Amino acid sequence: MSKKLPLSVFIITKNEADRISDVILAVKEIADEILVIDSGSEDDTCKIAASLGAKLMFNKWNGYGLQKIFGEKECRNKWILNIDADEEVSKELCQEIVEIFSKNLQENYSGFRVKIVNKFRFEKKPNKFAYYYNQLRLYNKDYAGFKDSSVHDSVEIKDKTKNNIGQLENIIYHQSFRSFSHWIEKINSYSQMQAQDSFNKNKCPSVFKVLLTPFFAFLKAYFVRRYIVYGFDGIIYSFLFAFSRFAKAIKTREIFKANNNL
Repeated sequence: MSKKLPLSVFIITKNEADRISDVILAVKEIADEILVIDSGSEDDTCKIAASLGAKLMFNKWNGYGLQKIFGEKECRNKWILNIDADEEVSKELCQEIVEIFSKNLQENYSGFRVKIVNKFRFEKKPNKFAYYYNQLRLYNKDYAGFKDSSVHDSVEIKDKTKNNIGQLENIIYHQSFRSFSHWIEKINSYSQMQAQDSFNKNKCPSVFKVLLTPFFAFLKAYFVRRYIVYGFDGIIYSFLFAFSRFAKAIKTREIFKANNNL
């Protein structure tokens, strides 16, 4: 493609040297601006991103939502595509976005939802039955933006007078975990933030809920999130999903006890 789109892509990073190149290269040919918002990488993330033409910015980590808000404010274009450092835009989705802009169809919308499809380690492409999230990721920042939350990082419509959201057909590949060790590390980190968020909202799980959470979480992962399609690995994925919910629950109660509220 000869002319890039008036589209900004921004990515928040920390120690993503092993995968940031694939993420940037997937969108480099369509976006006229790629921003990498780094929160203190100790590897070659920034060096690799710069070598691929991305604009680098540092912002101290204050939570997912706040980091995303910082990123979208720094984008020079009104239209933004937000992706994470563990997500790769498919070639088909890039072409779909190009077609939308070439026909100026984006002017009829405040944003577009995109399917974020799970791709596990050792998979070249997602399983055809893989679970996906359908999220507002391509949007006009005049009408939409990220919520101010330390834990959740979802886009919401800000201008209710322009609430026309489109649906893109093609997908983004999401490989959240490099390994089981990495998955467990993320569970430990993220469950701590979730627990603090629950404490701030005065939501303390009962003993009964703590005991039942792993059981129902496993069933949700295995059947609703369709981990059943991955065979034996799917059982492992479901146990880890259940453990993440259990970790959040017990850490929440721990914080309440530490503050003499339990």
